[in-house]
Amino acid sequence: MKKVIIIGATSGIGRAIARIYANEGNLVGATGRRQELLYSLQLEYPNNVVTECFDVTALDNITHLESLIEKMEGLDLLIYNAGYGEASQEVDWEIDQTTVQTNVLGFIEIIDYAYNYFQKQGYGQLATTSSIASARGNSHAPAYSASKAFQSVYFEGLYMKLKKKKSSIFVTDIQPGFVNTKMAKGRTFWVSSPAKAAEQIVVAIEKKKWRVYITHRWWVIAKMIKWMPNFVYHNIG
Repeated sequence: MKKVIIIGATSGIGRAIARIYANEGNLVGATGRRQELLYSLQLEYPNNVVTECFDVTALDNITHLESLIEKMEGLDLLIYNAGYGEASQEVDWEIDQTTVQTNVLGFIEIIDYAYNYFQKQGYGQLATTSSIASARGNSHAPAYSASKAFQSVYFEGLYMKLKKKKSSIFVTDIQPGFVNTKMAKGRTFWVSSPAKAAEQIVVAIEKKKWRVYITHRWWVIAKMIKWMPNFVYHNIG
């Protein structure tokens, strides 16, 4: 039985991943801001899901994380799935602040703690849900694309660090395209269901891939965006 913590499991991709791991008989620690949604997930899997309600933008992330690990009596895999982003015609400090607090500060605090926990333990795995948006800047949500680039680049650095150490700790950078959640904002191009996205994510994590595009065909878009000439991309991004 694997012990899995999912930061941001109340809905969408995170909840779908939690269901997969719980259905397989693993112990899942689910977190999120909405207690009622965590409670409903726990009711679905009373023997396989434990919960901890908290907001990653607050100042007590590690207290809650330690509490959850204690309830589960250990940790094998942590998935950072909490995320925030809003499109705006103007530069909006409220949006940008929440984006950075969620996608950068909350992320780095929790990932650093889990990394050092696994270092002491001698094994473990970290995964983060970054985004295809991490490939380049975006005029509609510059803070969002920048924050997801932070996650993705940080995980690449961890991957390199762990590879040099020949460590038994693994990292997986998950880069979804459009998934049918509130974050998709009505997008219709190659939109995946949360269940399908979660299935591919879990397979990639279990195969210990260091990076995966969800769904897989978004790999093509990621490469196109990355290598598109500036004079083209800057007129459409």
